[in-house]
Amino acid sequence: MNLTITVEREILKRARIRALKEHTSVNAVLRRCLEVYASGEPQRRREAVGRLLRLSSTAGAGRGGATWTRDELHER
Repeated sequence: MNLTITVEREILKRARIRALKEHTSVNAVLRRCLEVYASGEPQRRREAVGRLLRLSSTAGAGRGGATWTRDELHER
């Protein structure tokens, strides 16, 4: 399955550079975090959640001044 997330351009750039240095990809890093989180193992899950929360706190992503709602975005 595919998952779409929103991340600031600079954060993604730094993540890609780090992933290259570690001979991996941002996709692989996020996949590992989700696998650990989904495993249900309490300690590993806490660690994965902690990593994801640290990542999200540095992302600074948001919708700025936009006032749309999820339902408005998905109207057809």
